[in-house]
Amino acid sequence: MTVRCNGGLNQMRTGIADMVAVARIMNTTLVIPQLDKSSFWQDTSTFSDIFDEVHFIKSLQQDVRIVKELPKELASLPRARKHFTSWAGLSYYEEMMELWKDHQVIHVAKSDARLANNYLPLDIQRLRCRALYHALRFSPSIESLGKKLMERLRSRAKRYIALHLRYEKDMLSFTGCTYGLSDAESEELRVMREKTSHWKIKNINSTEQRISGLCPLTPMEVGIFLQALGFPRSTLIYIAAGEIYGGERRLLELTSRFPNIVFKEMLATQEELRTFSNHASQTAALDYIISVESDVFIPSHSGNMARAVEGHRRFLGHQKTITPDRKGLVELLDKLEAGLLEVSSFSSLVNQLHKNRFGAPRKRGAAPLGIKGRARSRLEESFYQNPYPECICKSETGMR
Repeated sequence: MTVRCNGGLNQMRTGIADMVAVARIMNTTLVIPQLDKSSFWQDTSTFSDIFDEVHFIKSLQQDVRIVKELPKELASLPRARKHFTSWAGLSYYEEMMELWKDHQVIHVAKSDARLANNYLPLDIQRLRCRALYHALRFSPSIESLGKKLMERLRSRAKRYIALHLRYEKDMLSFTGCTYGLSDAESEELRVMREKTSHWKIKNINSTEQRISGLCPLTPMEVGIFLQALGFPRSTLIYIAAGEIYGGERRLLELTSRFPNIVFKEMLATQEELRTFSNHASQTAALDYIISVESDVFIPSHSGNMARAVEGHRRFLGHQKTITPDRKGLVELLDKLEAGLLEVSSFSSLVNQLHKNRFGAPRKRGAAPLGIKGRARSRLEESFYQNPYPECICKSETGMR
């Protein structure tokens, strides 16, 4: 089975883990997947540029046979090209095994979300965790620099927050979120969305998005949120993100409240980062490592990285992850701005709103009642966001 991954780093990582499990179900040899080189990030990295290929193959050898490339004697044979259905269950892939009657090679065109979140055999669910959390180790160069950057962070303070500040141009354009932006900035984002062909929704009401909790928190909103939770002004915060839209001007809305803020570019030398320049997935891997190992992880939006890091931290023992209730928080922020709440009341309400959002053990969230079919799978909590209970022992330590 050959696979072409799609999406950014974490979308590809979870997709690869799914494909390992699918290969096990379909009793097939998996060829090292091809990474996405044509998405928004235009990253030319190969599998071995980002992951430890040898470790990946060896660590899964008891579960799935994996080879580096398609054997020459099979390369010229016709392939069954498949877009496996999203969130498919065991019976679907057992039916797909009929393809072996006429083909020796199956090519999978997309890898993300190809397996159901729930109702799969326990051994398959645990294989997904082994693939993601053990086998998909980053390449030695990425692991080495990630460790160095963590050590430099720890030399500044014993504890640090990793803040996934998803306030980047592509995210704001995609979600149509323009709260606090100028007319010129809003128009720039609209034009970008209009020109990006694979973004299907073009006309978006920014106000509706925000009050529905669908927008990433702004730097100012994050700063007020952290203050309300009681973090001191001196807190060391690592920003796990790309270029913040609006640059220093907009970041000032956060740094004025929490000045002890660092980016990877402040921790690493230019020489150390030169190897990773123009490779978004490799720099994202550095952010991932530092986020997983942080004392507290806080995402400003529920994207692929936020979900992946939260799941990994749960796997490692439900390490503290604070997931903002963006819908509830925006409502409180607007009341505070309108003078309808005192600061002390606001802080109390924020803490009450988030008392069960600190990463404590819980089973995966189900889809809302009344939702059926594929929409139900889409609205369920992702297996990789919360692999409990299948991959996490009751003692709250990761499965081995």
